[in-house]
Amino acid sequence: MSVEAGQAAFEETARMWDALTGAELIQAMADGRFPQISDINDHIGQVITSAEPGRVDISWTPAEKLCNPGGIVHGGYIAMILDNAVCLAGSSTCEHFMPMLTLNLNVDYLRAVRAGETYTVAGTCVHPGSTRMVANAVISDAQGRPVAQASASVLPNKAFARG
Repeated sequence: MSVEAGQAAFEETARMWDALTGAELIQAMADGRFPQISDINDHIGQVITSAEPGRVDISWTPAEKLCNPGGIVHGGYIAMILDNAVCLAGSSTCEHFMPMLTLNLNVDYLRAVRAGETYTVAGTCVHPGSTRMVANAVISDAQGRPVAQASASVLPNKAFARG
């Protein structure tokens, strides 16, 4: 990429950061128009598929590197994907994208999660408060059965506030 093209891409990213709502920016990530905020998505096999105000959908295909010695996906990674979903759901309600800080995360493990299978993770913000938000997330298998769920309280990370 040329220096000019790199500068143009940077300027477009900055414009989107300043102009888009939380849901619009998350959808831009899903569409590949905005870069991932961290490499964690690649590490855990997360792909954002859609976003609208108050709801985010993620496709998740955990790799074997996420498995515990028993051969199933470690509960910590299950909690991580649920945490990502509730935080993105909260962010989707903001006037501008704001990463969230998790205050608490309550996880229910319902079925084994297996490496190499693709799961759907749906995050929903049920209380988009200005200080504290409450969101839920559910991981479902290919048959639509829930395999884990979480409820959480999150709050906007003011370090990313604009203006």
